[in-house]
Amino acid sequence: MPTSKPIPPRKGVLDIASSFASSFRSASPTALDIVARDIAECSEDDMAEDDDDDRLSGGEDTDFSGSGAEAEGGPVLYQQPTGVAYGYRRPSVVADQVSEPRLTRVERKQSRNAELSLLRDNHLLPPKHVPEARPGVFTRLYKALFSTKVRGKAPRHDEEVPRITIQPSESTPLLPDGGGAALPHGHLNEQWEAAVAEGKIETTWQREAKTIATYSRSLILTFLLQYSINIASIFAVGRIGKVELGAVSLATMSANILCYAPMQGLATSLDTLCAQAYGSGHKHLVGLQLQRMIYFLWSLTIPIAVLFFFAEDILLLIVPEPRSAELAGLYLRIITAGVPGFAAFEGGKRFVQSQGLFIATTYVLLIAAPLNILVNWLLVWHFEWGFIGAPISVALTQTLMPLLLLAYVFFVDGSQCWGGFTRRSLTNWGPMIRLALPGMVMVLAEWLAFEILTLVTSQFGTSYLAAQSILVTLTSTTFMIPFPVSIASSTRIANLIGARLINAAKTSAKVAFVAGCLIGLFNLTLLASLRYKLPLLFTQDEEVIAIVATVMPLVAVMQAFDALAAVAHGLLRGIGKQSFGGYANLAIYYLIALPISFATAFALDWKLTGLWLGTTIGLALVAAVEYWYTCISDWEQSARDAENRNAAG
Repeated sequence: MPTSKPIPPRKGVLDIASSFASSFRSASPTALDIVARDIAECSEDDMAEDDDDDRLSGGEDTDFSGSGAEAEGGPVLYQQPTGVAYGYRRPSVVADQVSEPRLTRVERKQSRNAELSLLRDNHLLPPKHVPEARPGVFTRLYKALFSTKVRGKAPRHDEEVPRITIQPSESTPLLPDGGGAALPHGHLNEQWEAAVAEGKIETTWQREAKTIATYSRSLILTFLLQYSINIASIFAVGRIGKVELGAVSLATMSANILCYAPMQGLATSLDTLCAQAYGSGHKHLVGLQLQRMIYFLWSLTIPIAVLFFFAEDILLLIVPEPRSAELAGLYLRIITAGVPGFAAFEGGKRFVQSQGLFIATTYVLLIAAPLNILVNWLLVWHFEWGFIGAPISVALTQTLMPLLLLAYVFFVDGSQCWGGFTRRSLTNWGPMIRLALPGMVMVLAEWLAFEILTLVTSQFGTSYLAAQSILVTLTSTTFMIPFPVSIASSTRIANLIGARLINAAKTSAKVAFVAGCLIGLFNLTLLASLRYKLPLLFTQDEEVIAIVATVMPLVAVMQAFDALAAVAHGLLRGIGKQSFGGYANLAIYYLIALPISFATAFALDWKLTGLWLGTTIGLALVAAVEYWYTCISDWEQSARDAENRNAAG
């Protein structure tokens, strides 16, 4: 492995790479200005109260090993993903991320363990467990397949484990430590920095596969749980009839474009604002930003409610089937009651994520998603309310989710960042809105390209609209597997880039690419082999099933490109080139994919097959272009950029 750029001896590990998010770009000037204004408006008593809270709660300045000074040196190799906007259609990640210089004690400890493990795998520390003198056949086979040790560097049994030379200081122990497990935090940082500077840290595909899988599993669960809220409605309503099934798809598409996508895009500004407020050391400012965003989103529910109230009249001008437009309009009017809860949950999600409490959202969904399925069944079938039961269930679930998250914050963790209600939340909205608008445009543009296809499908009739609803649901569900892997790979690669482990980052990228190929093949096989069975989960209408089965082979092929494109964009985020991926996506979708879809669907009269052909070609081009750009990018420059941003931040 080439020798990395030497690291100044007094530079802490946190200065090398404070978090995965800080590997993307420097802190937003607008966000810094907003937080600076809030700090200036806060009284000295508030500041003192925050400092007291930090000391009493053993906050981020308290090291888990007992030395607060040493804690400032880490971590580098562990950070949870952030900036994720997911919900009712394809998830999106906003183009720019934010620096998070202050991390939780748990994250520091996990990073320290990751560093220790990498040092052991590179045989720079003694192994955690004494190896067997004469391992058996199965032990050797297991190690060959799954061992994360770097091969070719291991010392012979009669040699000592090589150590990195550390310049002695006043705190250097007089006797060598016993094995690295109890290595003091400060000395671990010195050991790690010296190893990186000498180019002695390498990784293996086994370690990267294990790390990406660990990062992905909870995200896959979270995405599937939240998406299940709408899937439950489609399952429940689809059995009533194909008109109702198509109406649900039409209503969901309208809600995405008019409400959910704009609100999620606007809420992504909290990924910047809450993280900056948390990093400033004044935790109550996180709650202040949350209040501002929720009040702003609630003010938007008024025009949204007006649009939803007249949705039937608007859809009648676009959709040729009056009954579908009528049911879709009814659905939208009912779910209006859940929009305030949706807005509060989107803001609350960022509130807990900025504190490193990513598991909070998963816990909420573990309760809300099963309840939503139960309520759907009760209202639609048990109480025989029919179609109207589905939107009522969605509205109830959207209202319940922020209440569950509120209970988690006050009874479990997260309340330390809530400073109470304040009138300041009604001020300083201008800069917040300016920061939020780009995120809204990015998310809405990504969603709109896919939702247009659903709107166009209504021109072919009720059966085609119902078939489109099934295909969209299936592809969105399968997408919940490669997208979390994409986030996990960007997290890992950005961490390694930030730590100047370029070769290790490239190894992780190769593992992510292979994972994308395997997931794509799995999804392809699943949809292609079950193309006659899967539609039966939604409807018994033979015409709809026949349409789905006809288009399914093409949709199955699309799965391979969809997974590869998702992972490719994750690689670009990891090396800080996500802006190229955003522009490539938008350009290819709107300039190539959609024109091909319209031409083949209408001019050639391929209908639904034509619409999905354009999407498939578009995703294939996106994957090819993004992988090409990833290969030609200067990863060394990405590492230097990350180091400069971390030093400036």
